[in-house]
Amino acid sequence: MQAYQPVRLRAAGGTGITRPLLGGLLFLWILLPLVPLILWSVAAEWRAPDVLPGAFSTDGLAALLRPEVLTATGASLVLGLSVALPATVLGALAAFAIRRLPNGWARGVEMILLAPLAIPPFALVMGSNVLLLGARVPAFPSVVLVLTVTALPYTVFMFRAALASYDDQFEEVARTLGASSRAVLARVRIPLLARATARAAFLAFLVGWSDYITTLLVGGGQLLTLPLVLGSAASATGNEQLTAALSLAMIVPPLLLLALLAVPGPRRRR
Repeated sequence: MQAYQPVRLRAAGGTGITRPLLGGLLFLWILLPLVPLILWSVAAEWRAPDVLPGAFSTDGLAALLRPEVLTATGASLVLGLSVALPATVLGALAAFAIRRLPNGWARGVEMILLAPLAIPPFALVMGSNVLLLGARVPAFPSVVLVLTVTALPYTVFMFRAALASYDDQFEEVARTLGASSRAVLARVRIPLLARATARAAFLAFLVGWSDYITTLLVGGGQLLTLPLVLGSAASATGNEQLTAALSLAMIVPPLLLLALLAVPGPRRRR
């Protein structure tokens, strides 16, 4: 027993050091690709083989405050939220429905829901666009509808993973104690699936926030979002500083949301 205790203490100490180290390495892995973008966004002049820009300027970052860029950012935000809400709700309903199906039927329904991932995005958008134009659906609802279908596989997967360890006995105990169906939903199911719901909503929001092809083709130029502004700047202007600044505007908000999701919630006292 005495020979075993030091080994256990060293293992526990090693684990305590390893986790922050791995977290720091993961953070650097994500941050390092952003370093060139950050430098380009403030580089007035950067010529090879210079390691750093020869001159700096804030014109690229100041361009983010232009009215058209702010309007496009707001449109992307609204589009992301408009996709996240229905995709998250439908993903949760689909995951619960699949959970109650026999194995054979469940696999078939999962294959149907995952089908958008196997179809090339351009083909999916063009096929949907023909149907939506024929039905005379307005541009914004058309874009939201197509992107919701695109985001549905991700939300279903998140809820399916969460339900794999979900215990129905919590709901049964609540009903035994007299809780109504609404109370069970509000006080048992939603809190237990809060983390999965947040992650599913984040993935669905990311689909709407970062979309380019669907917004361009289905929107028909009536919806100007930040990815469209970025694509136009990258292909037309040739301004590396502006392109880098717009790229940062695309990347930073999702990273901030991801950081919020990574923060552990408060622990309840027993």
